[in-house]
Amino acid sequence: MEKNELRLRIIGESHTALQMLRERLNGHKNVDYANYFPGHPELDDPEFYIRTTGKNSVEKLLKDIVDGISKDFSATSL
Repeated sequence: MEKNELRLRIIGESHTALQMLRERLNGHKNVDYANYFPGHPELDDPEFYIRTTGKNSVEKLLKDIVDGISKDFSATSL
């Protein structure tokens, strides 16, 4: 795997959260490709694959995206 690629398993998350993460990642200018693969619902945790453009750090980009999602939800009030 290249330095600009990351594969990770997401434990205990639903399709809703994974789709939101995928949408945000694919909307970022430095992401070449992002998707998740659910696997078998009773046997496998979903696996996420991310590839960034050029030499952009995939770990830093993922952290920035997740932080942004977290801020969006923490600013929500009912």
